[in-house]
Amino acid sequence: MTVQNGSVEYSHINLPKIKFTKLFIKGEFVDSVSGKKFETVDPRSGEVIAEIAEGEKEDVDLAVKAAREAFDKGPWPRLPGCERRRIMLKFADLIDENVEELAALDTIDGGKLYKMGKTVDVPSAAETIRYFAGAADKIHGSTLKMSCELHGYTLHEPIGVVGHIIPWNFPSQMFSMKVGPALAAGCTMVVKPAEQTPLSALFYAHLAKLAGIPDGVLNVVTGYGHTAGAAISSHMDIDKVCFTGSTEVGRLVVQAAATSNLKPVSLELGGKSPFIIFDDVDVDKVADLALQGTLFNKGEVCVAGSRVFVQEGIYDKFLVKLVEKVKTWVVGDPFHPNVHQGPQVDKNQYERILSFIEHGKREGATLLTGGKPLDRKGYYIEPTIFTDVADDMTIAKEEIFGPVMSVMKFKTVEEVIKRGNASKYGLAAGIMTNDLNIANTVSRSIRAGVIWINCYFAFDRDLPYGGYKMSGFGRDLGMESLNKYLQVKSVAMPIHDSPWL
Repeated sequence: MTVQNGSVEYSHINLPKIKFTKLFIKGEFVDSVSGKKFETVDPRSGEVIAEIAEGEKEDVDLAVKAAREAFDKGPWPRLPGCERRRIMLKFADLIDENVEELAALDTIDGGKLYKMGKTVDVPSAAETIRYFAGAADKIHGSTLKMSCELHGYTLHEPIGVVGHIIPWNFPSQMFSMKVGPALAAGCTMVVKPAEQTPLSALFYAHLAKLAGIPDGVLNVVTGYGHTAGAAISSHMDIDKVCFTGSTEVGRLVVQAAATSNLKPVSLELGGKSPFIIFDDVDVDKVADLALQGTLFNKGEVCVAGSRVFVQEGIYDKFLVKLVEKVKTWVVGDPFHPNVHQGPQVDKNQYERILSFIEHGKREGATLLTGGKPLDRKGYYIEPTIFTDVADDMTIAKEEIFGPVMSVMKFKTVEEVIKRGNASKYGLAAGIMTNDLNIANTVSRSIRAGVIWINCYFAFDRDLPYGGYKMSGFGRDLGMESLNKYLQVKSVAMPIHDSPWL
């Protein structure tokens, strides 16, 4: 290991053998109908890891057919909830048994920190499956108090075949967040992982089969969004689509769903979250939180708190602390335990982030730190902080999805609420204050789906997650997320000569 200019060289890694590269349909790994393949690339070097089967419309048709047969005729929706729970718990146990291999796959495929994958991402995926396994035998309707001589009740029934289109920034956690509640509800599904990070999804499919999930219940079609993803969104025999990704693609998903069979859609889309710091806080602690809020997972986080608003009384002190801390931020090989930030997921994202940095310079923002790629193989970018950022600058308005922070000064509570809400997005916000009244006022005034007070990235399986405005609609996690995989059926029948209604 050598450390130079804040980067780490680390080459002594035993990379995992790539075991699964084909589509997973009806319980089997199969080639695509066309025989096409695409390359998945290691962002640490830009080198090809493996060739992956490229699924297209014909392959989606086969996967949907398998899922439809499994739903209409197979055992999964008809099993007692306790039996679905037992199988899902076995699935979670198998994930735990393969935690190192799964974490390594997400590292070489997506540039994610191996230590985080092994201790957080993959164990969290297993726990999410367990959480929803516990709900599988607790799905029920209600007995209704009717206003006349009728007995009424509701049934909660699985919605049917679900299409999941998941992103590349958290491959393991997103897989479990979508698949877990759908399995618990009794649905069958087709999963399309991002083309940048297909490897772990195929491994999860293999483990699902070993756990006893019946053939056809969980299918994985790897491929591109404009072909495989579009085929899922527009498919006439898919009953529900769940998409996490960009707002631009989310529009296309909704349009395709509307012009096909009017299937319901849930969307978790982009964000440009405000991270609001009032002048009564511990500046040293909050500087750490702010840095993590933007740079965690190399900034490839939809809830990144990249618009940092600092009250004027501590603004200068905060910048000094921020610069001190960013100097200790290590960028390098994500397998090394001392590294904080790995490479961006691919060349396209790398170039996109660098273009936003150039926008910031041209539009008059002051570059406080960073702003350049690292002089080495792979898609590494320095942590970048801008000051003197105006609200109408590109870097303040658009989701960059990279290690780029904009720091802005404010005076009053009213001002920062107005500026915090001046975004087309509404996914999350952070509020840093020791004043309970300010915390209450601002948390109720910011239009976002998740508000973190004196913390950030405080996710939990029981905490619903989703956005306002152009950040989407529908919720992942929590018991609320089960509802999008269920239909409510009302049943009424007459009752005669009953002593009471």
